[in-house]
Amino acid sequence: MPAQEGDTSPLVSLIAGGIAGGVEATATGSIAKDGVRFVTFDAIKKSFANPETGAMSPLRNLLAGMCTGVVASTFAVTPTERIKTALIDDARTSKKFKSSFHAIRVIYQGHGLLGLYHGYAGTTLKQAGATAFRMGTYNILKDFEQSRDIVQSTFTNFANGAIAGTVTTYATQPFDTIKTRSQSAKGASTVDAFRSILSDHGVRGFWRGTTMRLGRTVFSGGILFTVYEQVAAILRPALQ
Repeated sequence: MPAQEGDTSPLVSLIAGGIAGGVEATATGSIAKDGVRFVTFDAIKKSFANPETGAMSPLRNLLAGMCTGVVASTFAVTPTERIKTALIDDARTSKKFKSSFHAIRVIYQGHGLLGLYHGYAGTTLKQAGATAFRMGTYNILKDFEQSRDIVQSTFTNFANGAIAGTVTTYATQPFDTIKTRSQSAKGASTVDAFRSILSDHGVRGFWRGTTMRLGRTVFSGGILFTVYEQVAAILRPALQ
């Protein structure tokens, strides 16, 4: 949950984050799990805040985001990303999956429940890093601006979100590259994926696709936080 003047209830975070994620998904094609991320971040952030002042240091903002990423990866992101990546990879090769449900059944029959968690380490590292940098950077920027009486507007919300998206992309691209390699239709361990990328492309290979991803994450970051702030401002008086 972005830093606010006063607390934002979990219900407001869930609704505003869900709407923001839905708008982001419509604009960018990404999967909207942001309602859960915002409400989880809100709960974790409260436990990390200074008990006397309620203030959050930059490090605590980043740590709260990191913990949120681990929770999201474990309960939602890894299984869904495993299926999505396997379907994309399969469509280019053997075409053995008839649908998402068929892919789940085949993977489960062949590897059990753990088959849906191929690439868990890479995905969790990516989610922990991405959520830490995305939510953390946005909150750090907003706290800095508020301490200097800079008015929060649609422009500042979008600019802060875009900056957060840029930082997140460069910081987490290696994890995304490893995740994609390990969650292919064949599946591979995180260590094997790391080694194969290094062998095929060298160190620069971990940042392959950064430019394409940057265009999406900068835009989506701006949209996500701008919509969140506007919706939360509308809902907060009614639901708190």
